[in-house]
Amino acid sequence: MSVIISEKAASEIQRVISDQKHPDNTVLRIGVAGGGCSGYQYSLGFDTNSDAAKDHITEQHGVTVAVDKRSDLFLDGTTVDFYEGLDKRGFTFDNPNAVKSCGCGSSFSA
Repeated sequence: MSVIISEKAASEIQRVISDQKHPDNTVLRIGVAGGGCSGYQYSLGFDTNSDAAKDHITEQHGVTVAVDKRSDLFLDGTTVDFYEGLDKRGFTFDNPNAVKSCGCGSSFSA
């Protein structure tokens, strides 16, 4: 199952790739890193290197998504969406593996 990207998130990702003039082979790299107030932080970025031996790679709504296999253990089943409201704007993570999250939603413990 790995990570699921909503259509709204994919649309925003495609807009950023286009606006920032990233090359055609750009992938969205999603991962986790140690840190944050709850133990792990989500990482989102663009990359032009992905490797099927090291990454779980999917194509969703026109966006190629790469998740390294270590992060995939923590992110399996996670949905990435894009929220745009009066109070805030940005990507959100709905992670069924998170036992606890911080108030800002950028870190979690599993």
